[in-house]
Amino acid sequence: MNNVRRLAAGTALFSLALLGVHALPAQDAGSPSADGVTQTAPTVEQPDPLKRPLTDKERRAQQKALKGELHGVYKKWVDEDVRWIITDQELSAFKSLSNDEERDQFIENFWRRRNPDPDSPENEYKEEHYARIAYANEHFAAGKPGWMTDRGHIYIAYGKPDSIDSHPSGGSYERPMDEGGGETSTFPFEVWHYRYIEGIGDNIDIEFVDTCMCGDYHMTIDRSEKDALKHVPGAGLTMYEQMGQASKADRFNGGGIEQLGKGPMSSEQQSKEFDRLDRYAKLMAPPEIKFKDMDEYMTSSKILTGPPFLFDVRTDYVKVTNDTILVPLTVQIRNGDMTFQNKDGVATAKVNILGRVFNMTHRPIQTFENTVDVAVPSELLGQTENNHSVYWKALPLRPGLYKVVIVIKDVNNPDHVGRWIRSINVPRYDDDHLASSSLILADQMERVPSKDIGAGNFVIGNTRIRPRVPTEVSQPVTFHRAQNLNFWMQVYNLGIDEKSKHNGATIHYEIEDLNTNKPVLQSEDLTAKMNPNADQITIEKSLPLASLQPGKYQVSIKVDDGITKQQIAESAPFIVD
Repeated sequence: MNNVRRLAAGTALFSLALLGVHALPAQDAGSPSADGVTQTAPTVEQPDPLKRPLTDKERRAQQKALKGELHGVYKKWVDEDVRWIITDQELSAFKSLSNDEERDQFIENFWRRRNPDPDSPENEYKEEHYARIAYANEHFAAGKPGWMTDRGHIYIAYGKPDSIDSHPSGGSYERPMDEGGGETSTFPFEVWHYRYIEGIGDNIDIEFVDTCMCGDYHMTIDRSEKDALKHVPGAGLTMYEQMGQASKADRFNGGGIEQLGKGPMSSEQQSKEFDRLDRYAKLMAPPEIKFKDMDEYMTSSKILTGPPFLFDVRTDYVKVTNDTILVPLTVQIRNGDMTFQNKDGVATAKVNILGRVFNMTHRPIQTFENTVDVAVPSELLGQTENNHSVYWKALPLRPGLYKVVIVIKDVNNPDHVGRWIRSINVPRYDDDHLASSSLILADQMERVPSKDIGAGNFVIGNTRIRPRVPTEVSQPVTFHRAQNLNFWMQVYNLGIDEKSKHNGATIHYEIEDLNTNKPVLQSEDLTAKMNPNADQITIEKSLPLASLQPGKYQVSIKVDDGITKQQIAESAPFIVD
């Protein structure tokens, strides 16, 4: 990082130009003659003072002058306030500024670039940032201010974790199998879990250990660092060490980043070490600022001047808890609407996606951004223009009304921008009423490995399900006869019999030909045979379409709860071609 921050002055000036700060060109010096006519001295090519290397004496003088200039509020701002969120390029540019007026302008632009709602006079990002600093100082101080600690760093950069597994006194610890199994004693430690961190990934666990027993928890990527008995012979053995299949000395001979010891999942954990290093590097870097050029399109007042960039969006609702509803958004873009560039026999397209959720008071509460990359052999480009690329984002929201804005931009054609604005009503699932999630028709549905449960694109619970998106809001989704019709739905709040402790609902399935209004398939299931003790079940069915003639159909699911005497029904049309 130090090398990046010691950019040459020429690079620094280029950075200033990007940030809206410009240096004035020097004027040529002339010498007046006796008759008042300015005479220009002969042109002598001089070395560019910005490009020539500085001597050690000049470099020390420059650093001393800079240190003297960055004083008071500016020094505190760069060293403390934005230490964990300022990028290397921004820091280099800021240190190259020559006066306080330029610094004030830089700071104003710094916060404006991060403002989730540029049209608002308030900057929610800035307010939240300083609130996080105050929280860190109050809760994580340990012989130094809380913002300087590792926990403070992560909290300031990424906010409150979704859950914390805290062991403030350490003590007895039963290792999970992926840490080798067996029992040991630990130093105080915490594991922070984030369901999602933009630019890093899903289901992020960050471990902090207090090896000094002084309250100063430091971030670690070695999960064995919390083991207080690691260096004590014969103590705190892993499962394999207890069984004589490994020696405790083996922990220190592998040369990896973790000293967990051999166990049933050792080889799998070793293959993930580079992933852990990569994640650590991303966590310690400043959060990325992406797609700020698309922010201006977040309001409907901004007119789209270029050719319309059309895309389709599907919205679904899945209950997590009574207060948290998962809202998967599926964005579908037709290949023929993207701009492809050909190079070395491969045609590539790239689309940036920026989405934002606003509450009823028009305050932004969630932002997501990503890039869709498409690559096809150049000779096949014409054959794939009617294919679609799909992007999926699952947002945890509380029940209520929201506005969702999604903007897409064609990277290879910057004037090609599309926008989707809709109001959504996230449902409330009361405990006393039989209810269901959205009925999702999908072209792909499969079980995921246990390690991927609840994580990754198109994954809900233990199933990867890719929704089919209609090309028009009022039109059904289309399947080919060679495909399977996959449908997925969850049912909530089934009644449980007080004596048997079993549920007692019947699920009726029907596929109806909408051209003849006659059923072509009917069947039923009993929830008591699916998951008898649960008040929630997941319906997953897959139907080959080869037996259906081309036409328009509808799948219907009706749930008849014999315990509570309640009924619900969901249906969705589809086309077979």
